[in-house]
Amino acid sequence: MLGASAAELLDLVAQMAEFDVAPNTASFNLVLKAMCQAKETLAADKLLQRMLQSGNDALPDDESYDLVIGMLFSMDQIDTAFKYIDLILKSGNVLSMKVFMNCAGSCVNKGRLDTLVTIIERCRASDQNKALCPNWDLCNFIVEIATREDNSKLAFYGLEFMAKWIVKGERQRPPIYISVDEGLVLSALLTAGRTYNTDLLVASWAVLDRSLRKKKAPNPESYLGKIYAHASLGNLQKAFGTLNEYESAYGDSGQEAEDLFCPFTSLHPLVVACSKKGFETLDNVYFQLENLNRAEPPYKSVAALNCVILGCANIWDLDRAYQTFESIGSTFGLIPDIHSYNGLIYAFGKLKKTHEATRVFEHLVSLGLKSNAKSYSLLVDAHLINRDVKSALAVIDDMRAAGYEPSKEMLKKVRRRCTREMDNESDARVQSLANSLNYQLGSENRRDILFNLNYSMGYA
Repeated sequence: MLGASAAELLDLVAQMAEFDVAPNTASFNLVLKAMCQAKETLAADKLLQRMLQSGNDALPDDESYDLVIGMLFSMDQIDTAFKYIDLILKSGNVLSMKVFMNCAGSCVNKGRLDTLVTIIERCRASDQNKALCPNWDLCNFIVEIATREDNSKLAFYGLEFMAKWIVKGERQRPPIYISVDEGLVLSALLTAGRTYNTDLLVASWAVLDRSLRKKKAPNPESYLGKIYAHASLGNLQKAFGTLNEYESAYGDSGQEAEDLFCPFTSLHPLVVACSKKGFETLDNVYFQLENLNRAEPPYKSVAALNCVILGCANIWDLDRAYQTFESIGSTFGLIPDIHSYNGLIYAFGKLKKTHEATRVFEHLVSLGLKSNAKSYSLLVDAHLINRDVKSALAVIDDMRAAGYEPSKEMLKKVRRRCTREMDNESDARVQSLANSLNYQLGSENRRDILFNLNYSMGYA
């Protein structure tokens, strides 16, 4: 019957009744194969329905479902395919690997991520289908799309599938070592933080740990992603525990460590989490750090205390910020670093205490501590808050003399203050400096409209 059309085969099936022979599942499967070759989806759907309504001898088997579902997916008739997958799972039949792979690939390509999550959960709940697992490339694709769409459940299941492949490879003889791309794990960690999913966070780190096999430490970005996720979930104890691991791995990185442990950038999520509930959270964090300082072995961290200092500055609590800064040396026996001083400058600047901020800057310079670009930027902001444009420009001159270039955003802020104060001379200096650095500052028309609005209590 090779090459026969579906119509011819259906005629043969009909003629079987003349000889008192009832068509069975194999008979209908031959017809389904012909329909699949001709892409007759509607006819195949009706024939499968007929098989379901017939007696036991002609009920669809795994091959019947594979043929029809595979064709439906290839023709983008996803909803109809899902109907039969649901029927397979409800009836307790085995979902073939081919159908499962087609289903997973189609769901991801068509953006039906929640539907795929439901199917995976149904398979996991079934003894016959819980071992189903996509191939390695599809697992990577699933996790990539799931993290891009912030679907934490699907990302979690994708990582679970990848963990199965890793374990399976290690049990081979000889073993095959498979590793997950660390960038993919970082995306999953960030998704866990954005969606507040603890399971995804734990799974991501476990898969990364298994992939690295203790041969190297995770990259700094991975540690920072884990800190962000814990901080987002409000689990500050685990966040600071991760910070401890991070410092153990990269604390001796020299000049590079300055950026790795900066509370204004790298550790900013931890700073935000510390100040989320105001002084209540900040005090709890500080007292926990004090207790850890007395533990065996003691945990002492300038980076952790810097997060508290900046957190205090964020809630405008200058006294707590200064007391925390003082405790770095008096209570913890540590030496403040440049970030500690920058946090204090920021705290003074926010409250218009420009003189004190300047004194802190001068003090750190007198100690031989090298100021960074952030130090100058914070000092410029402190002067601008006090509407002192000329002092801000003087700091920028010092900044350039120290080998740092002002950012475009910094110059825009200075120019904006020049406009507000009608300081045309300083404005010309800013424009000249911007030209020398090839910055196009652009116009401030929209801001100026708002600034120049004539507010009145009367009605027009």
